[in-house]
Amino acid sequence: MQPTLNFKIEGGKELHGEIVVNSSKNGAVALLCASLINHGTTTLEHMPKIEEVYRIIEVLESIGVKVTWNNTSITITPPKEFSLDAIDRVAAEKTRSIIMFTGALVHTLPAFKLPQAGGCKLGSRTVRPHLYALENFGIDIATTDHDWEVSHRGLHASEVLMYESGDTATNNAILAAAGIEEESVIKYASANYQVQELCFFLQKLGVAIDGIGTTTLRIRGKSVINQDVSYAVTEDPTDAMFFLAAAIVTNSSIVIKRCPIDFIELELLKLAKMGFSYTILDRYKGDGGNVNLVDIETHRSDLVASPEKLYGRPYPGLNIDNLPFFAVIATQAEGTTLIHDWAYEKRALYFTELDKLGATTLLADPHRIFITGKTPLHAADLTCPPALRPATILLIAMLAAPGTSTLRNIYSINRGYEGLAAKLSSLGASVEMVEGR
Repeated sequence: MQPTLNFKIEGGKELHGEIVVNSSKNGAVALLCASLINHGTTTLEHMPKIEEVYRIIEVLESIGVKVTWNNTSITITPPKEFSLDAIDRVAAEKTRSIIMFTGALVHTLPAFKLPQAGGCKLGSRTVRPHLYALENFGIDIATTDHDWEVSHRGLHASEVLMYESGDTATNNAILAAAGIEEESVIKYASANYQVQELCFFLQKLGVAIDGIGTTTLRIRGKSVINQDVSYAVTEDPTDAMFFLAAAIVTNSSIVIKRCPIDFIELELLKLAKMGFSYTILDRYKGDGGNVNLVDIETHRSDLVASPEKLYGRPYPGLNIDNLPFFAVIATQAEGTTLIHDWAYEKRALYFTELDKLGATTLLADPHRIFITGKTPLHAADLTCPPALRPATILLIAMLAAPGTSTLRNIYSINRGYEGLAAKLSSLGASVEMVEGR
């Protein structure tokens, strides 16, 4: 039996100092998948060293792609021909992002198979939005128990109405359109940060895209993309939200640098209405000039429950990936907060794990949970849920809980966060990564 990695936390410590937001997990994996559309060399800078990225790279290498690390940058060199016969199924089945290979590979392979996507265990996450989007371009997809069988007899431009404004489904449609010279239109597209990231990257490859940041994209692609390109992965709003939540729950004043403000400003407004106090210290552009960044100083605050229910929406709504952080924040707010996590059947169920740390929750149904605060948190020995955001909120609660806590099997956290123990320790927390079984 292989050893697992655990976090050992001595909680109840106030945080101090400053931290820099990491580059985006979801943006990074989208760009890795998108590199398959380029016959030239792709260099991706500020690549996060996280498990999700490692899994995608393992799959890329298994189909003939050469990937070279140079500190925090990677260079991706495609083969003359892709071969999916020896695809790394184990790595592929651990990440849902593999599904985005589809929109890129259709431009070089008329038929291929991909392993069924994995990733977070969050109930029934349908692939139909991908099927319905890609069929508009002439792509036929059959799903089996283990594979995603893709074929086409020629691609054509199209007007696509997204069945669901999902991030990966929109990215798949964008990648399909990017290799077709005629204009395609994608309506009800996701406008989230990772979709914008992909669009900016494709623009550097010569793909014409209008409407970035809106729900209607007009894309005029290129039948052959062969260009050496360098692109810097932008900052992760969910990483910024993690440290905001950690500061709030531990009632600490810290500085969080390089926060992508356009993708957390609604979260900050909701938090301000709950009594959270903060100061924006500086505003500036990120690398490439496409993203607005700020430095935020958090202040010790007395919170009250949200006066309205909290729920996620496609951008520009409250980010669905940021919604779980409000669950742990609500444990330290006076009154009862209703969180409606409509997007996933099982994620709200994971929030009840906070009870084992002293929270008071009431699960109304698989999507709605009432959290009553303010409650003192206490140490506990828990196993990570098999989902990234629910796992991180347990860690945050443990930071605020006096005593020794253990969070076991932290792979789900390492999928999306780099060097978290060291970063938290730099803020004065006591977090140690240890091996266990």
